[in-house]
Amino acid sequence: MLDLTVNLSSLGFEAGLSEDEKELVFLRSRSAGLTVGGCAHAVFAYKLLRVLRKKVNAENGCAAEAHLCVGVVGGGLVGKQLATALLRAASLKPRHINISTRRPETLGEYSNMGVECYFDNIRLAKWADMLFLCVLPSQLAQVCADIGCHLSSGCLVYSFTSAVPLNRLAVLLDHSSVIKPQYEFVACDDVNRIWLLHNQVTAALQDEEVISASAPLSMNGGLFLDQRWVSAVLYSLLNMCTAQKLGSGKTLRLINGLFETNTFTYHSFVNSPSASDLNNPDDLFPWISLVDAQTKDTPLTDLVSRDKGLCKVKSNISVN
Repeated sequence: MLDLTVNLSSLGFEAGLSEDEKELVFLRSRSAGLTVGGCAHAVFAYKLLRVLRKKVNAENGCAAEAHLCVGVVGGGLVGKQLATALLRAASLKPRHINISTRRPETLGEYSNMGVECYFDNIRLAKWADMLFLCVLPSQLAQVCADIGCHLSSGCLVYSFTSAVPLNRLAVLLDHSSVIKPQYEFVACDDVNRIWLLHNQVTAALQDEEVISASAPLSMNGGLFLDQRWVSAVLYSLLNMCTAQKLGSGKTLRLINGLFETNTFTYHSFVNSPSASDLNNPDDLFPWISLVDAQTKDTPLTDLVSRDKGLCKVKSNISVN
């Protein structure tokens, strides 16, 4: 049946707005951009960690299936969009993701896929290798109190809760392996067009123009991501190798291999006095606080700012 209302401007969202209200319409695209960009960067971080886990297991002669257990705290709009993006854009298997929310009965779509949905933040924290916080700021203190002492030292916590500063979040969790992307807004003529091209995040992440606009160090469409997010992700890769007792020589080879480069050296990650101690490729890198990586200057800070080509979000990173 022909829909006569299609493209009828009088029924559009902006038709009933006053002139003052129309000045705020850009907030729609800003919100969409934060959702799409946030999910794109989370998917990218997961893919890198997933691929590296597989390579580390191979180096250690481990025949077991290499996967990351991914937990999502919060089943609201952001939690569901992220879960969908991970399942579809990152090919995460349903059995490797759990969602904890106060109303698990509303997540039937995910339960039917094979995703375990329940309300038990402690259970989720004990199980997850990578934990995404998708809760309201008002809920964060209680969530952190629940899960803080149950996180393994190697669990990476990734926060979507923007109103709580990183240092405060780290204190609440008593955990240093925390990544919290920081976004800023810049003037841009394409701010409305790019982020409103698609209604769903998964569709947006299949669009080359949107993927290009989401590249961490060259975002466009009115959004900018603090480059220290990239440093934190790279240090999380380093920590994964250290946790698996992989020597510094093999660690550098694997991380360089992920980006098809020879850019990374000992001095890329560790300050010069300490790097001089890494003469033996079997020595481990020190454990790096991801909070420090996002709040202080590190050896990676300058490297990342000079070599932006390292950190483009690529949709074809293999996770098989």
